[in-house]
Amino acid sequence: MATGTTTGSRAGTPAIALPGTVLGLGLGGFVDGVLLHQLLQWHHLLSSSDTDNVGVPTYSPDTVPGLRMNTLWDGVFHTFTWLCVLVGLALLYSRLSTSRGPVWRSAALWGWVLVGWGLFNLVEGVVDHHLLGIHHVRGGPNQLWWDLGFLALGAALVAGGWLLQRTAAPVRADADDPRR
Repeated sequence: MATGTTTGSRAGTPAIALPGTVLGLGLGGFVDGVLLHQLLQWHHLLSSSDTDNVGVPTYSPDTVPGLRMNTLWDGVFHTFTWLCVLVGLALLYSRLSTSRGPVWRSAALWGWVLVGWGLFNLVEGVVDHHLLGIHHVRGGPNQLWWDLGFLALGAALVAGGWLLQRTAAPVRADADDPRR
């Protein structure tokens, strides 16, 4: 970009909307996978396969073979989220010129990251929790409320991220370029 240009017209939105959203998808998936799958161990990718809606064989995480299959699919899931982060970073890098600091500090970028995270929650929640039924946020008698809460969090992240990026100051990609 030439000196004196911004990363896009409205608060850098055209230049960083897609990279920020893709980064948010990946980072949101990592939060889900690390926090809910690994640390809290509330579910794995196929932990509700005994009650799913598509006929997936049962892979109980309470058995060694079931845990092995769930761990494998958790790894596939983490590979997808890792690739989203790499693609998001590559897209962001390709849209920036010499100075990247102002963009990383920009509310516009982080607003788009929140939008992506929220989209991850909404799509993953609707598809895996409700349509396929292959796992739930937390299984048991209140699993519907946990799943609905996950969707509500996703909607709040999308709305909050959208508002954040809409109110962000324009980002100058060359603002701290020493060659100016």
